[in-house]
Amino acid sequence: MVYVSPLRINSDIFASATTKKVKGMAKIEKVNTVHDYNAYVGQADEHRLASVINYDDLPPIRHSLNSYGIYGLFLREDTLVDLTYGCGRYDYDESTLICVAPGQTGGKEDNGERVALKGWALLFHPDLIRGTFLEGRMHRYSFFAYNVNEALHMRPGERDILVACLKLIKQEFQAPDDGCRDSIIVGLIDIVLQYCSRFYNRQFSSHRQQNSDILTRFEQLMHSYYDSERQLTDGLPTVQACASELCLSSNYFADLIKKQTGITAGEHIHRFVMSMAKSRLTAGEQVCQVAYALGFEYPQHFSRLFKKMEGCTPSEYIASRSRRPDHRADNGDTGATAG
Repeated sequence: MVYVSPLRINSDIFASATTKKVKGMAKIEKVNTVHDYNAYVGQADEHRLASVINYDDLPPIRHSLNSYGIYGLFLREDTLVDLTYGCGRYDYDESTLICVAPGQTGGKEDNGERVALKGWALLFHPDLIRGTFLEGRMHRYSFFAYNVNEALHMRPGERDILVACLKLIKQEFQAPDDGCRDSIIVGLIDIVLQYCSRFYNRQFSSHRQQNSDILTRFEQLMHSYYDSERQLTDGLPTVQACASELCLSSNYFADLIKKQTGITAGEHIHRFVMSMAKSRLTAGEQVCQVAYALGFEYPQHFSRLFKKMEGCTPSEYIASRSRRPDHRADNGDTGATAG
C-alpha cells in the first residue's frame, strides 16, 4: 500500500533528482530545493530560491510521487482526470490551483509515461521569506493545507490576474540584485497569496448550498458521536476528527465553518457540548458526573470550559436554575404544585 499524505495531488508535475525508495513502498522523489524541481522538468534556474514556470515552454515530463521541502502553487490548465484522494475520486476540467507546503507528500508514482502539461507554477524555498513580513503571516494562508478535492477552481478573470502576477515575478528574476529585488519578489508572492485568499472566499460563497450541507452533516456527526458514546473512549470530539469523518482537511473544514457561521469549528463543538452539559445539570446530575459523561478527562477541565463559555461555573449555573420559577409556568401551567 502506498502511503500518501495528508495532501495528495496529481503531481505528474513534481519531482527532483534525489530519489528515495523503501522496500515495499513507492519510490518518492525529494523536492528539497527549487533547483531540484527545475532540473527535473528542464527549467533553467533564474533565482536560487524561487522559480516561475510556464509549462507550455517545457517538453513532456514523467509522473512522480514527491516529498516537498518547498512551497508550490500549481495552476493547472489541463484536465485532471480520475484523481484519487481520501473518500472519493475527482475530475477537474477547468483552471485549478493546487498548493503544497514543506513536509507534504503527494503525487503519482512514475509509470514511464510522459505527459504534456498546461499551466503555470510558482515555487519558493522557505529561506526566501525567512525574517520577512511574509514569514509571520504564512499561517493566514491556510489553503496550503487543503486537500486536492478542496482545490481552487478559478474563473477566467481570476486566472488572468494570477498569471499576470507570475509574469511580474518572472520579470523581476532578470533585474539586477540591487538589494531591492528579493523584497519585491517576496511582496509579489504575498500579493499572489492574498489573491488566492480572495478567490477562495468567493468559492466558499458560491458553494453556499454545498457548504450548508456540510454544516448539517457536522451537526449530525456531533449527535452521532455522543449517541454512540464515543466520548467515553475517545474523549471530546476534535476539529481534526470531525474533518476526517467528513472527508475534509482540518484547515478547509475550519475555514468553511468560520465563513458559514461566523464562529470557529472548535467553538461550534464547544457550544454543542455546553448545550448538553446544561441539560444534564438542569436534570440534576452532579458536576463530576456530567464532566465524565461528556468526555472530559478531569472535572476541572469541564468547569474551566463551562466558565469560559457561559460566564459562570457549573455550580453557579445550577444555583441560578434552582432560583427560577418552575418551568411549567412558562408553558401556561398555573396549577398548584403537588406536595
